[in-house]
Parts: sequence; C-alpha cells; structure tokens
Amino acid sequence: MLRFVATRLSSLVLSLLVASIVIFAVIEVIPGDPAAYMLGLNAEPSAVAALRDQLGLNGSVPLRYLHWIAGLMTGDFGVSYTYRVPVATLIAARLWVSLPLALFALALSTLIAFPVGLLAAARRGRPADLAVMGTTQLGIAVPNFWFAMLLVLIFAIRLRWFPAGGFPGWDQGLWVSLKALLLPAVALALPQASILARIMRSSVLDTLGQDYIRTARAKGMTRAQAIRRHALKNALIPVLTIIGMQFSFLLAGAIIIENVFFLPGLGRLIFQAITQRDLIVVESSVMLLVFAVITVNFVVDIAYAAVDPRLRRRR
Repeated sequence: MLRFVATRLSSLVLSLLVASIVIFAVIEVIPGDPAAYMLGLNAEPSAVAALRDQLGLNGSVPLRYLHWIAGLMTGDFGVSYTYRVPVATLIAARLWVSLPLALFALALSTLIAFPVGLLAAARRGRPADLAVMGTTQLGIAVPNFWFAMLLVLIFAIRLRWFPAGGFPGWDQGLWVSLKALLLPAVALALPQASILARIMRSSVLDTLGQDYIRTARAKGMTRAQAIRRHALKNALIPVLTIIGMQFSFLLAGAIIIENVFFLPGLGRLIFQAITQRDLIVVESSVMLLVFAVITVNFVVDIAYAAVDPRLRRRR
C-alpha cells in the first residue's frame, strides 16, 4: 500500500508541474503582451510599460516562472489588477461559496443515485428499471442551466419558497445560507445523479453475474441479500471513480450555474476576471482549480485501492 501511495503521489507532483507550465505558458509566454492585453488596444505605451514593470514581465521567462511558483507555494498569488487586493483574499472569499456548493451538490447526487441505481439493478427489465433508465437518460440529455432556470421559475418565482439568486453570507445563519444554495445544488446534482445512477446500475449488474454471486444464490440467498452483502462493495469500485470526477467537475465547472444564480463563487470570479482582462486572477484561480482536481483524483485512487486489494498487490 505504501508503494502504491508513493507512486500516486509522484504522479500528482508531476501532473501539477506540467499543469503549471502549461498555464504559465498560455497566460504569459504565448505571442502577445499580457500588459497590453489587460489595458486594451488604446492604452498609452507608458502605461503598458509601467504595468509590465508592476507585473514583473521584464525578467526572463524561467525566472518569472520560478517566482510565480514560489509565490503559489507560499500563498502569494499576486495582486488583482481590477480589485487592487491580493488574489489569495479574493479566492478565499469565493471558495466559501463554491466549495460548500460542490459538496452540497455531490451529497445530493450520491443520495439520489445510490438507491435509484440499486433499485434499477434489483428490478432489471421491470417497469421500475425502465422508468429509472428513461428518467436518467433525460437527466443526462438536458443541460444543467436549463434545470436551473426551471427551478427558479417554479420554486422562486411561482411558489416563492427559495431565493432566485444571490448569497447572503454564512454570517446570516446556516439555514439561510443553505436555502440560498439549495436550488443551485439541485441544478448541479440532477445531471450528475443521472450519470452516477446508470453507472451504479451497470456495476451492480456486472457484479451479480460473477460466479460467487451465483454460488450465494444457489445456497438460498435472495437477490436483495446478495446485492447487499456481496455485490454492493465490489460494485463501488468504479462508482468511487465517478464520484471523484463529479466532485472535480462540480468544483471547477460550476461557472454557468454560479452566473445563473448570481453566486459570488470561484467560477463567477474566473468569468469576471476573463471579461475584465485580469490575467493575474485567471492564472492563479485556474492553477488552484487544477490542484483541487488532481488532489481529488489522488484521494480517489487511494480510496480505490482501499476498496480493491488487488491494486495494492500490483507491482
């Protein structure tokens, strides 16, 4: 197990190194002047030169890259050109919205998908299975922003049960904050729950076709008992991978939903930074999201090995 963790950890470090080089190259090394881009086409040459000096663009490329990496490792992400505040402060404030939203949506997705997937597997070929498969196909096909607008129309405008957008802040109370995040979390969770339910169903059905399941059934165990005692644990192996990928998507890919609900999250910060040409915020925020995605995948690999002992024994 220790060798497996060390191998995955070295892969994580290598992936972060490659990602940092790509992000730095795209933002600062490709043809074009980042300072001129941030100031616009009609900027004065003196203003461009001053901004280049402020951003440290006059040094060599390797030195600038090392300076940027050293700043990231110490928590110094630079100063936002638009807001005139440290980028780390902006990101920390937005993470208090994006991270709970991603966790909330992931919890809803898992709570919906597990029983639905197990029901479809237990009732294979029956009306319940057909209904689940049809509903999940619809959930995959329909974009999540359409779900979001539908939820706003029904629960915010018609019924007035939930706010249509905005975030009051955690200092206003836990229930008030969760109430503001509920509709966005549902809009994010429904498509992901559809995918996870189908994966759960397929994984359970594949496991039920194994010899040890047939042996257990031949000894008098019911189908439900075989699923609960034997099939479920082995079926979780591919499901864990999907859950990890979904969390990465929910954290890094909620830009549209955050804009639909006017949530001051990390995705909306990146969107605003792109429109305002604040490349320092874009660079640091994207690198942080890449770090989160790679770290989550690392944790999923470790959980994968904990569930499947065969991975720990491989050389």
